[in-house]
Amino acid sequence: MGRHFEVRAKSMAATAAKKSALYMRASKEIYIAAKSGVPDPNSNLALRSAIDKWKGQSVPKDIIDRAIKKAIGGEIENYIEGRYEAFGPGGSFVVVDTLSDNVNRALSDVRTVISKKGGHLGSVLYNFFEAGVFVYKGENKIEVEEELILGDVDLQEITIEDGIINALVAPTDFQKAKEVLKSLGVEEFETCEIMLLANEQINLEDPEDLKKFNELLDALDELQDVQAVHHNVNL
Repeated sequence: MGRHFEVRAKSMAATAAKKSALYMRASKEIYIAAKSGVPDPNSNLALRSAIDKWKGQSVPKDIIDRAIKKAIGGEIENYIEGRYEAFGPGGSFVVVDTLSDNVNRALSDVRTVISKKGGHLGSVLYNFFEAGVFVYKGENKIEVEEELILGDVDLQEITIEDGIINALVAPTDFQKAKEVLKSLGVEEFETCEIMLLANEQINLEDPEDLKKFNELLDALDELQDVQAVHHNVNL
């Protein structure tokens, strides 16, 4: 253990464009989850996980309900997943996940944004690993750690800071860990999803590199097809 990770929930988007993109991401993922099985979170684990994930990012209930109703109503939307790897400013690594009805547009938009900020597409995925991530308000770290281990969960790391518990588990144990946490009374999560995390994080010492990197994240955040952005930079 001891591998540093930064998984605090992303703050609510400040601009109208970011907020719109956030709601679109939530709607698409919840729609797909509802379409993949019964449109009831009590019977559909994928849908329940998607709802928990986006609630943790302050997506309003009406956005979630509309996406489920859209799936129930029989509307057909064909979304295709994409993943693009890139080198960003200052030697940073960036992985962009997309969910789009137009893969050519998704690729073009992602590549254009990255190029404008001094980056380029390239293989960086080997610098990341997948983990089930749980972030929530709590104080009982020792009890949580013991219960997860007793519940046969592959707990990779658990920390507590300022009343916030961060736990990483093996992706295959994500649902099992979630049930253990629910049994301990955890109802609300800041983060509750399987994420891609960097093996090692870096600091961008050059202020110009850091500025460009933050601008890159902001620009990607506003793209309608971008579902998630993963990177290895300490912010």
